Amino acid sequence: MDLGLHGKRALVTGASRGLGFAIALELAKEGCVVTINSRHDSRLEEAAQRIREATGGEVHTAVGDVSLPQVPDQVVWTAAEAMGGIDLLVTNTGGPPPGRFEDFDDNAWQQAIDLCFMSHVRLIRAALPYLKKSDAASVLTITSISVKQPILNLILSNTVRAATVALTKSLALEFGSEGIRFNSILPAWTKTERVMELLAYRAKQHGTSVEEEMAKQAAVSPFGRMADPEEFARAAVFLLSPAASYLTGVMLTVDGGMYKALF
Repeated sequence: MDLGLHGKRALVTGASRGLGFAIALELAKEGCVVTINSRHDSRLEEAAQRIREATGGEVHTAVGDVSLPQVPDQVVWTAAEAMGGIDLLVTNTGGPPPGRFEDFDDNAWQQAIDLCFMSHVRLIRAALPYLKKSDAASVLTITSISVKQPILNLILSNTVRAATVALTKSLALEFGSEGIRFNSILPAWTKTERVMELLAYRAKQHGTSVEEEMAKQAAVSPFGRMADPEEFARAAVFLLSPAASYLTGVMLTVDGGMYKALF
């Protein structure tokens, strides 16, 4: 299937590693011009070079911490200048720290809100003028399976990411008449650096090893394993693409059957 992505211009935040990097790589494989973002300059340039070498594609970088109020505008402007506009926007960030409700004060909650909610708001708001000029405008927010099935010891993520899903659905309704699609993808346990950090936290709490915690989590899926990042990325790229032109307001779980409810 031709996804219709060749020549499209994509900005992917949080893309120096993990799920964001995997999405950027798959977009470049499909012929997109890509701008990737991260807080870390050296890590970001290394990721961009890996994508260039793997695909031969055009890859730009936009450094900045998108949880800070002034940065999303700068990142979007840098990307649009480099690519001549933006057709596709992937709003992706790291996650807040693990812990229980009593572990966190107001400052921790505000940081989580800025990281996992307001970053999406600010990036989308900054990108809208460019998306309105595109004939294939598509936005994908990266959230988590926790918005459907809360994860123990992730109270900040469970709570704040749910607001991003509500934002995504609301924007799908508001901007559908202008041809801009908004979807969210809800990863479960995928083999990324972030997940390894969470499993290390679990191991410390339980007095076990990371390998034991990984095996326990993998057993929750009917496949008996966690996802590889590229499996997640291929689903994300399809949702972004013109091939999914009648899909908006979708909250797609990529979970290997870990989520057991009917709806």
